[in-house]
Amino acid sequence: MIKQTLLGGALALLPAIALAQATLTAETTTPGSTPHYIDSTLAAVLDSAGVATLQITEGATLTNSVQAVAEGRLDMAPAPLILPFLLSRGIGPYSGIGAEKGAELADNIRVIFFNAGSAQMLGYYNSNPIEDIRNMSGKRIWNGPPRGAALTSGRAMIQLLSGIKDGEGYEGVQNPWPDAVSTITGGGADAWTIPEGLPSGRQIAISAAGGITIHDVPSDILASELGQQIVAAPGHAPYSVPVDEFRAAYAGNDITVVTDDDTFDSFATAFGQIVQASMDEELAYNITKAYLEGEDRFINGSPRGPYTLLSFGDIDGVSQGACGAVKIKMHPGAIRAFEDAGHTVADCLRP
Repeated sequence: MIKQTLLGGALALLPAIALAQATLTAETTTPGSTPHYIDSTLAAVLDSAGVATLQITEGATLTNSVQAVAEGRLDMAPAPLILPFLLSRGIGPYSGIGAEKGAELADNIRVIFFNAGSAQMLGYYNSNPIEDIRNMSGKRIWNGPPRGAALTSGRAMIQLLSGIKDGEGYEGVQNPWPDAVSTITGGGADAWTIPEGLPSGRQIAISAAGGITIHDVPSDILASELGQQIVAAPGHAPYSVPVDEFRAAYAGNDITVVTDDDTFDSFATAFGQIVQASMDEELAYNITKAYLEGEDRFINGSPRGPYTLLSFGDIDGVSQGACGAVKIKMHPGAIRAFEDAGHTVADCLRP
């Protein structure tokens, strides 16, 4: 999948030719999402550093993107860590692959860096409020695309808050990401639960049609046995942001943020930027080195930058949503780049 850009003829006369800039294929989510921001910023960073040209396809279903990387049909993608976990077992959206083939494919995946910038939240229009988020029986709730990590997390959120399951206590509404906003603004759901970065362009777009209210997970529910199980579930990580900062991120929009304390607490969708295990080690090193050196650009390039929870320091694995049920490994080139920058990497992430 990696193509090389040929250098000019004049350079061919030099006694030593510099490594050509690679052309890499990537897929990401729709504009306005955290993965899209990270991938578009990464593309700019890699191009500026002369490391690679990243050809990105937007609006992808990451379930398919993860499989494409594992099969060698795609060079890079942002992966909710639950997807490699499900692939390794041949279950969920990968049930048609089977356990043996799924484990083989999952072993072809490596992470170069992590983030957990999308926190699960619940929202509804103030004109049609949910009177009690602990009792949403009979409601129509948009809880994700037709399949994948977001749907799993969305269903977990409603079960956690209200104790009911999709198709039993409430009607789950699903459609592809590009149709989410129009479905919600068109009255297709009484409420919605979505993993969102901060601030979320999607929530701002939804609020343009009328004032909305966003809830976190109440403290007692989050501290419950089920709450802690969900926070620690494959593909999840803890998420907590001072509520004043959360509200300030939506200043100027008709968005009310409700919490029961001074923080917005939920569970984040843990992501890893994945590449093929067979990627050249020096290329993986140069990509990760450029990423680490581009920290200021990632953090300050957008209002959502400080809340992407990107990995720019020591990697303990647990904080990134790995080294538990998720057994994903980092690429050796990426590990070397982190260590050369003075950071430690947990043994559980080494191939």
